[in-house]
Amino acid sequence: MHARDPRVLFLAEAFTRPKLMRYLAKTGFTQSYTYFTWRNTKTELTEYLTELTATGVREYLRPNLFANTPDILHEYLQHGGRAAFETRLLLAATLGASYGIYSGFELAENRAWRPGSEEYADSEKYDVKQRSLDGPLLPLVQALNRARRAEPALQRVDNLRWLETENDALVAYAKDDVVCVVNVDPFSEQAGVCVIPVSLGFPPAFAAHELLSGAEFTWRAGRNYVQLPPGKAHIVKVTA
Repeated sequence: MHARDPRVLFLAEAFTRPKLMRYLAKTGFTQSYTYFTWRNTKTELTEYLTELTATGVREYLRPNLFANTPDILHEYLQHGGRAAFETRLLLAATLGASYGIYSGFELAENRAWRPGSEEYADSEKYDVKQRSLDGPLLPLVQALNRARRAEPALQRVDNLRWLETENDALVAYAKDDVVCVVNVDPFSEQAGVCVIPVSLGFPPAFAAHELLSGAEFTWRAGRNYVQLPPGKAHIVKVTA
C-alpha cells in the first residue's frame, strides 16, 4: 500500500504494552494510540513523553495524543469541569506531533455511565447522535490548529525539552523557539516560575509573542514569573 501511495496513513488503534506498540510501528503503522489519556500529572506527563521521544524510539514510533476516545472518559475530565477539557486539549495539541479529540469533547461532555467507570453515560457506541459544530471549546481548537500550522515546531516530538517550574501544577516545555507553560490544576489558579536555561540559545532578554491571545511581553533567560488560571496556558513564540 505504501509503495503504491505513500500518503496513506495507518493508525494502530491499540492500547497495549510498549514493546508491542513499538512492534506495530516497525511493521508499518504510521501512528499509534498512546496512554496520554491516563497521564495527567506533571510527573506522569514528563515520564511518559520522555519514553515516547527517547532516542531509538522516536525515529519510527509516531504517537497520536488522543484527549478522549469512544471508550475513555478519564476521571480528570469527569470531575475537572471545562478547565480540565481545556488543559487536556492544550497539552495534546502542543506536546504531540499529532493529536485527536473524539466527538463530544468540544461540548465538554463529562457524564460517566456510573461512578468509577470511564464509559460515557450516553455513548455513541450505542446511540445515534445528531451533532452540530457549535461546541464551546471549538474556538480554542481553531486557535491551537492555527498555531500548529504557523509553527512547525509544534508538529514534532523529537524537539521536546522539559523546563523547570518549581510548581508541580505547572508543566513547561520548549519546542525549538516555542515555549509552553500549562496549568494542569483544573480547580485553582497556579503561580510559579518558568526557568529558561541559557542552553536554549535565546537572548538574555527576548520578546515573547503569545500565539493564542496575540499578547506581547518580555521574558528572560533564567526565572520568569508565571500565573495561570485553571485551564489556561502560555504558548509563546520567542522573537528577537
